[in-house]
Amino acid sequence: MIHSIRSSALAVAVAAGWALPAQAQGTDAAAVQQELAAMRAQMAQMAQRIDTLENQLAAANAKADAATSAASAATAAVEKGAAPVAASPTATAKPATEITWDGAPKLATRDGWSFKPRGRVQLDAGSVSAPAGIVDRAGLTNKDLGFAAEARRAQLGFDGTVPGGFTYRIEAEFAGNSITLNDVYLSYKPSADLTLTLGHHKTAMGLEEMTSDLFSSFHERAAYTIAFGFERRLGLSATYVGKALLVQGGIFTDDISALNADTNNSFALDGRVAFMPRIGSGQLHIGGSIHYRQFNDLTAPLSYSVRPFLHTTDLKMVNTGTIPGATGERGIGAELAYVNGRFHASAESFWQKVLRTGLADPTFNGGYAELGYLLTDDATVYKAGAYDRIRPKHPLGKGGIGAIQVNARYDWLDLNDAGIIGGRQQIAGLSLIWIPSDYVRFIANYGHLWISDSPVLAGGKSSYGADAFGLRAQFDF
Repeated sequence: MIHSIRSSALAVAVAAGWALPAQAQGTDAAAVQQELAAMRAQMAQMAQRIDTLENQLAAANAKADAATSAASAATAAVEKGAAPVAASPTATAKPATEITWDGAPKLATRDGWSFKPRGRVQLDAGSVSAPAGIVDRAGLTNKDLGFAAEARRAQLGFDGTVPGGFTYRIEAEFAGNSITLNDVYLSYKPSADLTLTLGHHKTAMGLEEMTSDLFSSFHERAAYTIAFGFERRLGLSATYVGKALLVQGGIFTDDISALNADTNNSFALDGRVAFMPRIGSGQLHIGGSIHYRQFNDLTAPLSYSVRPFLHTTDLKMVNTGTIPGATGERGIGAELAYVNGRFHASAESFWQKVLRTGLADPTFNGGYAELGYLLTDDATVYKAGAYDRIRPKHPLGKGGIGAIQVNARYDWLDLNDAGIIGGRQQIAGLSLIWIPSDYVRFIANYGHLWISDSPVLAGGKSSYGADAFGLRAQFDF
């Protein structure tokens, strides 16, 4: 159409050029030439406008062709079950909800909401042997030792973010015969290095305790952390993480299960400081923690005890029994660690004093020292005052066998003081860990125990030895 208009315009211009000179015979020649020049200028403008319209039409046709091709490709992809192909590689628009993957799907919206399921399963099997004739206060005997298997942990929950800079987590424990709540909290970050947390969460109680049980070197944490009741509690805490400094502190009541049962309703203050300087290619950790707890229900019994290296038995060879007159407890801990590539070393100790009215205050102590080394070309991971997930460089199924780590540990717990005879326990332990992929881990550990002054007698003796061997299969998401 545009081509025909342009041709007609040119024809008119040509015809005018021939006709006007013929009419000029009876008129003024100069006037005729002026009119002719004006007409030719108008025709030139018309031709230029036509060229512009032709270019615009060509561009529109090209866009229409591209859109048609993209639509055809998208239709074909959908019919084949594949994801639709983007219409243009330069498109920058983001979907309303984005789905990513990190062990489990994570859904996030552009306005700040996110949701990610999380969970873990730890399946244990183990055997504890001790001299014959075990007699426990609770009536447990050697029949409660030997081989056993259990679901050590089976947890399921979710976490995510809320618009305004908030994060949340809710997680429950399904192992055993009941459902209990673990993490149930809301956090807020007023700045990049400060986090405020309200709810049921961990108190600031040392390197081993603050390291997730997903990343521990042995089946169980150090004996003193279990015996002294380091656990999640309901409260408000603040955590500052700088380049080389960690400061944590909070005010807490009891754990949720105790609050629901109205058995203690204690009040506690906990704090922790750690210096985390880089030393050459390695990471140094020097820290300490303090703990104060006041019992509001003085009729609630206080006792400290721990199982022998594994969780598969209920028999506890060191056990204070109920400590009379307890009104509270006060503790102080020390931490030291060094991490460099495949190697790590850790040592901690904690002193727990029981506060009593009208009676001497006993002080109990426990701790451990550990060395670990990765046999594969992987690295121990330390992050913000705790050990973190080891991600194999060459996982199983992708050209490698995963990560392999060996660990050795000496662990001790002394529950004898001020007339309280709970016994002493020492453990020499070894573990072998295989991490075939980021979220799967297998652990084999062995420990030899030296028990002395135990209230649990073996053949009438309070001092004896025991052995424990365990296996664990673990995965999380």
